[in-house]
Amino acid sequence: MPHVIETDRLCLRQWQASDFAIFAEINADPEVMKYFPKLLSSTVSDTIAKKCQQLVEDKGWGLWAVGLKNDVEKQDAFIGFVGLNETHADMSFAPAVEIAWRLRKDYWGQGYATEAARAALDFAFTELVLDEVVSFTAVINKRSQLIMQRIGMTKMQDNFYHPALAVNHRLAEHVLYKITRQQWQNTVSS
Repeated sequence: MPHVIETDRLCLRQWQASDFAIFAEINADPEVMKYFPKLLSSTVSDTIAKKCQQLVEDKGWGLWAVGLKNDVEKQDAFIGFVGLNETHADMSFAPAVEIAWRLRKDYWGQGYATEAARAALDFAFTELVLDEVVSFTAVINKRSQLIMQRIGMTKMQDNFYHPALAVNHRLAEHVLYKITRQQWQNTVSS
């Protein structure tokens, strides 16, 4: 049974068919995809959305669709995804569960990614009882690193090169952030 998580302003929920077209727009936006190797076609975007949907269905958690709660005109409006995902086996720190996000550009700068990510971390540590959660991004993606810091993650000292990218690719060098259950409990109780 897919888990639904509510925050003050957001609902992290199962994907709906109506989310797919908006997700395709997000994945075709050059600004949103600035720190990814390429823009995604609607076909590839739909495949990713279906995979996210299936994982949430199978596990009860994953990269949840994020909807707005309190905007009557945009009730449950899809603004992107935030959630948890098992990292690729070829990552040097695998196996691990990562926290990730991708929101529509017009919803940036309003604290939505941080709010949803905190809720996803709470789920990771209280429901899944994970020992730690990681997050990673290209070194040049300062915006995502700020969110990682806001949700209490610590930058690890060793950068790594993403295995899916050529070493000389502008996005190849990545930073790794991590938070343990104990660190999370300390931030929640303080």
